[in-house]
Amino acid sequence: MKEGFRQCTAWLHTWSGLIVGWVLFFVFVTGTAGYFQAEITRWMQPELPLAAQTEPNTDSVQAVHVALNRLEQIAPAAARWTITLPHESFTLRSWQDLKIAWEEMPQAGNGAGSTGSEQLNATTGAVQPAGPQPRATAGGRTLYRMHYELRYMPYEWAIRIVGACTMQMLLAIVTGVITHKKIFKDFFTFRPGKGQRSWLDAHNAISVMALPFFLMITYSGLVFSLFLYMPAGRDVLYGSDPVSKTRYANELFERDGKKHSPVGRPATPIAPLMVQADAAWGAGQLRTMAIERHEGEPPEITLTRVHSGSLDVWNPPTLRFHADTGESLPPATLPGGSALLTQGATFNLHEGLFADIWGRWLYFVAGLLGCAMIGTGLVLWTVKRRKRHLGGGHEEAEHLGVRLVENLNVATIAGLPLAVAAYFWANRLLPLDMADRAAWEIHSLFAVWLATLFYALTRPLHRAWIELLWAACAVYALVPLLNALTTDKHLLNTVAAGDWVLAGFDLTMWGLAALLALMAVKVQRRLQPAVAPAPGPVIARPVWGEDAA
Repeated sequence: MKEGFRQCTAWLHTWSGLIVGWVLFFVFVTGTAGYFQAEITRWMQPELPLAAQTEPNTDSVQAVHVALNRLEQIAPAAARWTITLPHESFTLRSWQDLKIAWEEMPQAGNGAGSTGSEQLNATTGAVQPAGPQPRATAGGRTLYRMHYELRYMPYEWAIRIVGACTMQMLLAIVTGVITHKKIFKDFFTFRPGKGQRSWLDAHNAISVMALPFFLMITYSGLVFSLFLYMPAGRDVLYGSDPVSKTRYANELFERDGKKHSPVGRPATPIAPLMVQADAAWGAGQLRTMAIERHEGEPPEITLTRVHSGSLDVWNPPTLRFHADTGESLPPATLPGGSALLTQGATFNLHEGLFADIWGRWLYFVAGLLGCAMIGTGLVLWTVKRRKRHLGGGHEEAEHLGVRLVENLNVATIAGLPLAVAAYFWANRLLPLDMADRAAWEIHSLFAVWLATLFYALTRPLHRAWIELLWAACAVYALVPLLNALTTDKHLLNTVAAGDWVLAGFDLTMWGLAALLALMAVKVQRRLQPAVAPAPGPVIARPVWGEDAA
């Protein structure tokens, strides 16, 4: 009974991992890139100026007063005023200057009105002129969104396909732990040059190395989208039509339809309130000041702290004051209660929004390990089947299914990284005035990816592996050179200016090129063409590990 259970879980682990492996590899590659989506977008817009080495010295109280002066001019009867003070944005990873925003009175007295915003000089209050218009680009945001939206299909299909694959990965991880009884012991065991055994050792070692991350990333990816995958509870209680879904959302987020009243300049002095914020959070930690009033309630001022790495990204600490008297008001009740708070924390854990630069690098490395885990699992599947189907002296009777899986593996594991690099090349080479330029960056990625599959189909398998890995290495290594030839934001200038976001991107390209070169060398050493003895025909096929001996 026990052995039968283990055999069943082994079967589930093998087939669930294979069926969705290619989709999951795409999800992990694009999702891993998403941890640096802001940095990727900035590199893909080289028209933007280099980052300043030092932050401007700003008088926060003066900045608030010049912002209020401008809001009185531009939106004297708005429903809400918001002032964003100069600060280093944790989520955008860049310096943010003084900005004002407003929401006009809604037409019906509730809901949302039209909005506007301006960027101001923090000293004079003058409206800042628009900076250089950057090129149209899909950027890092689109690359990140592809890890759950996929591409070229409706969102409803894509999110459910990714959800099903994520569930299969969670199943594969759990059954993998059950199947490998000595998985933690095998973590310290690696036997190179042993063919299938070596691939299994590598798969086990990588899986254990980041096992908590893999469990977290799959489970959290399912939980925070629970009602997309399991809507029955909501639909039974509220209904499945659009009106019912809106009613559900209004109740969940406690949108009670309070009527707004026009806001005005607060009567209370602003400086003492800001002093209280500095005392509570530390100097320079005040991010925004919002002024709002509802009918029948006093006008209020809400001060919000700069995000500081908490899991609760969407609900940072706040202080509330009466806008006329300066009296402290009790904290606002968070909508959704603990359930929505838990969902938000799960989402932020999945996205790594709470992490600083070193935490995001840790996420990035764990994501690369996820790619390696999936890749070794896919190769291990074909190694086992090739040995089974091509054994016994029947090399010429190559199994069509195994060959197809091997070609898909080459196009996925070696071809997708090459396609992502082509995405960066397209950003630099496509004409700036090209219609739908951002879309054609994405088209370039998928066109190159498809081309790698056709290439793998027309080449001997071992040559396809080696050539595509070396091609990917070359394309990544040449990205900084292409950048230097097409823009002035090359390494010499970015390092000299201390702009480590742009410099770090180019250096990361070289790091990925080095990693791909290492993979190409390892594969080249392992994959040796086996030549059949005369007088039969010469048949070259890839041989992994011990088969080469």
